[in-house]
Amino acid sequence: MQPESASLPSRSSVRKGKGTNKRKRKKSRRKGGFLRFVGRMITVMMLLGVIAFIWLFLTPSGNNMRFLMADTLITTQHRHWAKYIIGQAELDKRVAAYQQQFDEMGTEKDTHTINLPDPVEETEEQAEKPLIEIEEVSGTGYRGYVLTVNDPTKIRLGVPAKRGKGEKVSSMVARTGAVAGVNGGGFADPNWKGNGFKPIGVVISQGKLYYNGISNKASTQIVGLDKQGRMIAGKYTLDELDKLGIQEAVTFQPRIIVNGKGQIRSQKDGWGIAPRTAMGQREDGAILFVIIDGRQPGYSIGASLYDVQQIMLDHGAVIAANLDGGSSTVLATKDGEIVNKPSSEYGERYLPTAFLVFDDPDAVDIPNIWEGLRPQDIDAGKK
Repeated sequence: MQPESASLPSRSSVRKGKGTNKRKRKKSRRKGGFLRFVGRMITVMMLLGVIAFIWLFLTPSGNNMRFLMADTLITTQHRHWAKYIIGQAELDKRVAAYQQQFDEMGTEKDTHTINLPDPVEETEEQAEKPLIEIEEVSGTGYRGYVLTVNDPTKIRLGVPAKRGKGEKVSSMVARTGAVAGVNGGGFADPNWKGNGFKPIGVVISQGKLYYNGISNKASTQIVGLDKQGRMIAGKYTLDELDKLGIQEAVTFQPRIIVNGKGQIRSQKDGWGIAPRTAMGQREDGAILFVIIDGRQPGYSIGASLYDVQQIMLDHGAVIAANLDGGSSTVLATKDGEIVNKPSSEYGERYLPTAFLVFDDPDAVDIPNIWEGLRPQDIDAGKK
């Protein structure tokens, strides 16, 4: 007689054990298949990486692409990343070469004249012409807008309402009752998280120097308008600007059209692909703002300065200059409605300046929020 503790296993427990082993084997096969798939994918990616490396660094077309990528990064908040593509020495060399080129593009004397209609003799057709017109434009890899302001004397330079922080262009438009607004000059942007309150260079609004970030004897690249609505762009000292009767202006560069001639020779010299903002003027006095979206695959990657120059020439510009672009690029209309698609991951940026269009600009009050402040007194990174 067998002891009770040594009883045989039941049939159900045997079946259960076999089923468990079978599931374990299936699970093991699935796991093995997944690991083999991952291994193959890693091998393919490594192979593609080697092919891409050989193409980028050892072929003429690859080198051209590398420099295009680097030029694109140079115009963004992440300029330092370009060194991983072309090296720090080449990056420094390229930035210096562009700066020299831009300086040279700002020295030719601009002689363009404008023919504004006499208000007394204004024709019926001129009287019916709207103050602003907005047109969509597109090209290879980019989409954007051209804002035409038919009366340049209706433009004023807007600035933030409060000290310590910039203001969104849409907010400036809504707050001041403007018809439209476009981002203006550059600003100090430490760690690419600046508060938008410290402009680069100078800010001139309603004929008054609101902000001066240069020495009195120095020259700076200006984009703006004189009292008659004639566009001024190029390298000038404060004394020269005063003699020119400058009315509204910011510092930015480069000029891309002078005396009806494009300054950017080809796409190769177009300083990469990015969101862009530029300002130009036709012979009849109308101001053109080109606003190009970018950094949004499937919608718009961006444009080069050459692309923007050609858009301006196609629209009859006899003078044109680059404005702050990238994540600052924005076009807003009445009540602050944003027309384009700004590229900033943080949404519309806080900026120190914007070109605003008014039905009655003389009725608008734009106080100087930098009055009494020196550049060294402003913390551009303070939130």
